[in-house]
Amino acid sequence: MYTLEDVDTDKLPKHVAVIMDGNGRWAKERGRLRVFGHENGVEAVRRTVENCAKLQIQFLTLYAFSTENWNRPKLEVETLMKLLVASLRKEVKTLNKNNIRLKTIGNIQSLPSKAQKELSEVISKTSKNSGMTLTLALSYGSREEIKSAVKDIASKVKNNIISPENIDETVINTHLYTHFLPDVDLLIRTSGEQRISNFLLWQIAYAELYFNDVFWPDFSEHHLVEAILSYQNRERRFGKTSEQLN
Repeated sequence: MYTLEDVDTDKLPKHVAVIMDGNGRWAKERGRLRVFGHENGVEAVRRTVENCAKLQIQFLTLYAFSTENWNRPKLEVETLMKLLVASLRKEVKTLNKNNIRLKTIGNIQSLPSKAQKELSEVISKTSKNSGMTLTLALSYGSREEIKSAVKDIASKVKNNIISPENIDETVINTHLYTHFLPDVDLLIRTSGEQRISNFLLWQIAYAELYFNDVFWPDFSEHHLVEAILSYQNRERRFGKTSEQLN
């Protein structure tokens, strides 16, 4: 079994993003309701956050709730929102202990007022931390994010704030929810599914993709390290040839 000691700390991904998938199926295998899987998924979040902090990963972004997840059964959505509030209350001390700053991306205004309040408080209480930045993608959809950025830029062009010929990647980046984050280096998805599911479509242009069959509640230190080792064994060319890199 891999441990954190197996990682080459000189070749760490700067930004790791995770699609935490499989809570419902994990619960179903055990003859339990889907919400049981979400409850156990919280423990996997805690393990992953603490392990990334120990490795000194600079940025960790977790896909916690998508814009499409609002279409799930009402009870499941309500439970997820309650879990979010309860988890945030519990984790402030842990975040501060590990020097972790909390941020969010997505349509946060669509969340219940209690969730918005807890998020705001935890973000404020961890804002001075200078270690890892933990970003929760909540009510997030990448197409919605890009659409919003295009609208903002179009409005500024219309009002002569931005000239069309000056629109480049930097301008687009500054109008995305993720303007405070670098591009993703490593994207991990659990549960065996091999798709992106409308997550950080712009930001993963050159990310290394890693798919694992384990359901999210069972995602452990071993699985995280396995993903990072896979990343470290790949040649990142960014369109160049191997010879150019060498």
